[in-house]
Amino acid sequence: MRKRQLYIALLAVVAIVGLLYLRHSSQSARCSMLSNEGTIFGTLYHAKYLYDKDLQAEIEAELAKVDASLSMFNPKSTISLINRGETDGTDEMLSEVLTLSFSVNKATDGAFDPTVAPLVNAWGFGFKSGQMPNSMQVDSLLSLVGLSHIHLQDGRLIKDNPLSILDFSAIAKGYGVDRAADVLRGKGIKNFMVEIGGEVVTEGLNEKGEAWRIGINKPDDDSTSTNMELQDIISLSGKAIATSGNYRNFYISNGKKIAHTINPKTGYPAQSDILSSTVMAPSCAEADAFATAFMVLGLEGAKQVLLRQPQLEAYFIYSDHQGNYQTWCTEGFKNLIIE
Repeated sequence: MRKRQLYIALLAVVAIVGLLYLRHSSQSARCSMLSNEGTIFGTLYHAKYLYDKDLQAEIEAELAKVDASLSMFNPKSTISLINRGETDGTDEMLSEVLTLSFSVNKATDGAFDPTVAPLVNAWGFGFKSGQMPNSMQVDSLLSLVGLSHIHLQDGRLIKDNPLSILDFSAIAKGYGVDRAADVLRGKGIKNFMVEIGGEVVTEGLNEKGEAWRIGINKPDDDSTSTNMELQDIISLSGKAIATSGNYRNFYISNGKKIAHTINPKTGYPAQSDILSSTVMAPSCAEADAFATAFMVLGLEGAKQVLLRQPQLEAYFIYSDHQGNYQTWCTEGFKNLIIE
């Protein structure tokens, strides 16, 4: 009798498991990889995810919050109001990004510094353009640069010099990707990819049931971005990557190429042997910030920082002493390269 009861109970368990499996299979069959795209931060965003509902409105609502907090080009954003001295109150997003900026600034010995904004403008990559600054102007603007002059206290951003301004362009796209990814995670989505202007977060698998394939562009001097030839392709899942490079954001003045990455220590465009810096990190904001810092530090300086930051992996395209393109990457990144 007892064996009969156990047998019936076992059949019931098997039936329940079977029903759950069929229900899961049916739901998976109904779901397909959805794709959204649009504009944000002056560039394009793309999102792909496996879900049974289109979430574009929710993704864009979250990105709009990031823009309202961090965009230098939004006159009503929190950072714009702070830069104009109209408030010193921060919001949640700005506080998070500033806290991370302090951390990356310390880890890179000041190579990443959002207060470099006045110099970015002076060199013609921000709101202002015209003649290049002379040495006296650079020295004068350098007095406004340095995160050590910025303090976060009880939700307020305190500036030692009221003329200092902050530009989070080198971290905002990565942060925006993180926030959009959080929207998808909040829905329980396990398979997705979010990308803004080349900064990427992935989870799970793509529509082919494989890890996501992400391309790394060759650093060709093509400011129009029409040449998108790939240097390598990597396989990525559960991580974030960001790429920084001077090869698409520069101008020519008197026959000299002026690159957009400004060295916060010297006040001049960074003269780096790194042409393209790709960083993999737990968050895209972190990857974005370190990728920018490595452009300033150059290959050897970047290697030294990587020794102290085990959470990072990196891939650099650099110019050797003969002017030839070479690549270098960490061992962890090397394992990701598939083509």
